Amino acid sequence: MYYPYFRGKQYELITVRESASLLASSGFVPIIEPVREHLSGLEKALKSLAKHNAASIIIANPQLGDHRDDGEKLRTFIGDNFADYQQLQIGCLLTEEMKKEDALEECKRHDSNRDIALIHAGFSGAKSLGEIVQQELPNVATNVFLEDYCGKLYQRHFKKLGTNVLVRDGYVARKRNRDHPDRPEFFSDLHITYPDENVDGFGDFLMVGDDFPEGGGRAYTVAIHLTFIDSDNDDAMHIQHFKSDRQDTPIDPAGKFQEALIKLVAAVQEPGSKFYKTEAVDEFCDLHDRGHFPGLGYVKKLSMKHHIETLAKFFEISETEK
Repeated sequence: MYYPYFRGKQYELITVRESASLLASSGFVPIIEPVREHLSGLEKALKSLAKHNAASIIIANPQLGDHRDDGEKLRTFIGDNFADYQQLQIGCLLTEEMKKEDALEECKRHDSNRDIALIHAGFSGAKSLGEIVQQELPNVATNVFLEDYCGKLYQRHFKKLGTNVLVRDGYVARKRNRDHPDRPEFFSDLHITYPDENVDGFGDFLMVGDDFPEGGGRAYTVAIHLTFIDSDNDDAMHIQHFKSDRQDTPIDPAGKFQEALIKLVAAVQEPGSKFYKTEAVDEFCDLHDRGHFPGLGYVKKLSMKHHIETLAKFFEISETEK
């Protein structure tokens, strides 16, 4: 039911690879939009997903990063390496610039025996495309609606054409880490309310957000973003930003990480803490005990893994309470 949307940077792909077993056992379906030219990380991630028989969606025509003008390389890569991975769906990203003919051409580029997922991201010809899918594209198995780009009138044209998924960006992007509030803030309730949206599943951009910066500068403020389920607030999901004390210069990221980590460890170890004790949280605590700084990319990976583990744990608890 959960479809986390990943941009295929290094640590996003490592997160997918290391979470493959949990994704499979929880029935979660990662969506990957490859953005880096080198495909070795993507290959490792997909092999791990295939090993655990996890379902996944890989977008073959990315609109961001190194492959935005080179979908043929991705199609060849998938065909040559993952022909036997039947749980893998090909994602076709449908954007505002596309006409109906472009969308149809993109869908027909792929093996007719492989299921397709349509990623609706600004395309405007919903009615005509819905008719075409019904008549000419029986292998369309999934419709993924990026909420910021398509509303209910659009979605209704695909209602009975496969599994429908709504992806909502719960992360409030800010230009600077220091601008995040110290208090927890609302992230999403879609894990509870997606049936009310008349869809079969839900997704998000984890605690990374839909924003895609091509490069990153030096961090003045080190922040660790951690999500939790608030059982006192109808099980809505919230996010807390643990920030370093020093925020005025870009020096000493390792020391600033420890400043943020002290706050995180205090919060997760507090009696009655609402943070699930995930494997990622255990690793954060271990980093604190050892005084080790693994790099900011690794820190983001742990936050993403915690987010996936949190939702998996929530649904596991919900199922046992039925």
